[in-house]
Amino acid sequence: MSKFLEEIIASLPYRAPFLFVDELEEINNNGSKGYYQLKNDEYFYQGHFPNNPITPGVILIEIMAQIGLVCFGIYLSKKKIKNQETSFVPIFTSAKVDFLGPAFPSDKLKVTSEKIYFRFNKLKCIITCLNIKTNQVICKGEFSGMIIKKNHFGQP
Repeated sequence: MSKFLEEIIASLPYRAPFLFVDELEEINNNGSKGYYQLKNDEYFYQGHFPNNPITPGVILIEIMAQIGLVCFGIYLSKKKIKNQETSFVPIFTSAKVDFLGPAFPSDKLKVTSEKIYFRFNKLKCIITCLNIKTNQVICKGEFSGMIIKKNHFGQP
């Protein structure tokens, strides 16, 4: 993974146990591609479901949003604001997702986004999540969000 892609991951406002981006393979003007490896001891498997763990849909949405919307949005925003060191805050505005299959502990997920539009700092994408182990698309949907400069909210 290139240093540039590592910098995008480092600029995410999330940290463990709520960081769901392991690797970015590619980001360009049209979309992003990245991966997350589900771990056997993820905190959410303790209660969903005991002795039969399955990844909750809300976690799958978060994985898709972090890789396909936030990482991509940071890339597009950094391109707009050249030569400035700026922190970004993602604001998730909507998602419409179809769930097509399960994800279990130790599954590796590949998330791919395709830009519908990016204007006035609002990004809308089609995001697909593939379970690499089964080669099955497990969810796909339309996501929207905004990437705002941190100081926009009066924060230092």
